[in-house]
Amino acid sequence: MALEPLLSQIESDGKIPPVDQWNPERCGSMDLVIRADGTWVHEGAVITRPRLVRLLSTVLCQEADGEYYLVTPVEKMRIRVEDRPFLIVDAECEGEANQEWNEEGDARLWRLTTNVGDRLVLGSEHRLTISETPEGEPVPEVGVRFGLSARLNRNVYYRLIELAEHRPGQDQAELGRTELGIVSQGVWQSLGSVDTESL
Repeated sequence: MALEPLLSQIESDGKIPPVDQWNPERCGSMDLVIRADGTWVHEGAVITRPRLVRLLSTVLCQEADGEYYLVTPVEKMRIRVEDRPFLIVDAECEGEANQEWNEEGDARLWRLTTNVGDRLVLGSEHRLTISETPEGEPVPEVGVRFGLSARLNRNVYYRLIELAEHRPGQDQAELGRTELGIVSQGVWQSLGSVDTESL
């Protein structure tokens, strides 16, 4: 399917449209894949225009059936996503840490940026969770919008691991392990855990 008819239905003002409120009657699928490395491929050809990828990303959602769709007021097209549709490509910390990592009022705030230009702040609304990549590696992801998540890019992940704070594992399964994480808006954000002896 050609992209042009779909693109003609999308406003290009840069805002995220209310995709979750649209229920078009016309449904189908198209040959579009978002690879695990964040590359968008349409009918075998890589989409090289960042503005086009950004535009398409604004009408992407994941529905309760686990499938991914590009949605406009007129039609809904199923696409394929290899892992997560977005990648976190940058992380910036603002503010200073208090003496205790999880005290209320900790002034630190982490801002994340996705490969399609979304900016979000880690906190109670956007939290890191650990899930497995298609290769079976446990790597954090964060919810973005409309059921969509962004996987931490490898470079960002390793940088955060270097800056991570350590705390003992909290449940029975974590005994003998140390949890690594960062604090943003007073909320602990887990990056995973390691054997305490390996530290």
